[in-house]
Amino acid sequence: MTFAQRYRAPWWLPGGNAQTLWAALRARRHWGPAPTWQRQRWTTPDGDFIDVDTAQHTSAPDAPLLVLFHGLEGSSASQYAVAFADFAASQGLAFAVPHFRGCSGELNLAPRAYHSGDFHEIDWVLRRFAAENPGRPLLAVGVSLGGNALLRWAGEMGQTAGDTVHAVAAVCSPLDLAAGGHAIGRGFNRLVYTRMFLSSMVPKALKKLEQHPGLFDREALLAARDLYEFDNLFTAPLHGFKDTDDYWARASAKPVLRDIRVPALALNALNDPFVPASSLPTAAEAGSHVTLWQPAEGGHVGFPVSLGPWGLPGHVRAMPEAVGQWLMAV
Repeated sequence: MTFAQRYRAPWWLPGGNAQTLWAALRARRHWGPAPTWQRQRWTTPDGDFIDVDTAQHTSAPDAPLLVLFHGLEGSSASQYAVAFADFAASQGLAFAVPHFRGCSGELNLAPRAYHSGDFHEIDWVLRRFAAENPGRPLLAVGVSLGGNALLRWAGEMGQTAGDTVHAVAAVCSPLDLAAGGHAIGRGFNRLVYTRMFLSSMVPKALKKLEQHPGLFDREALLAARDLYEFDNLFTAPLHGFKDTDDYWARASAKPVLRDIRVPALALNALNDPFVPASSLPTAAEAGSHVTLWQPAEGGHVGFPVSLGPWGLPGHVRAMPEAVGQWLMAV
């Protein structure tokens, strides 16, 4: 029985929003000690930098290296990164989180940031990990935005992806960016999640404008009220797209899933408030190399499980365990 078949959310967390928010804010993330990190700064091919955090638990020299690409405005401190680090430690795997540009707590230098389809960034990062760890099988997991970018990379690379990685997985990724983008801009999502994301994205964009005067229209950005408007003014033009519609269409991983030639897993809860179930790929759309797990519950990167008196506070270690074990087994 797969994780998708056996997962059931706690009775006291009904609905995708409750499962999303509780998992992010309250549920237990690790069984062992909290992860500690060693940070390295890598120079990018265009002369910028990214920061890479490596978990400081022990692993054998030939143990697999699990690389996690975080979600929108995420980092190594995100609840899912901590949970995956704990899984890696329990299995003796090496574990690293490369931060997308501007997400490590320090603003990057170039007149750009990061985006959902940045498979060129994924490519050089994974190639460097592989070159620096020749004795380790390389496994990669992407969460939300990071998962879409990772699967986009796997589809773009086709057969050659296997020269770099053994297997990849995407967790709660909006593989149809337009469907996800419109969903997060409506109703409760707009009031809570959109406001949360913009509260960090807008200040970072304004700091980017201080670095590079004239990069975009400041007043228009300050007036942006959802991700569609923000992407139209900032993300799309800074990364070579005409506008938000062009960005969301060209960066989505769903159209290239059938081109993937390495073992790949796409896990999406059907009640994810960010990712409409109607937008998820079918088995025919995914192709023979992509395994689909689509449980009825779990929310967005939630998948809480009961733990403690009356089930509280719960934990979020079940999903990383299932995804990690799948990556190790294929």
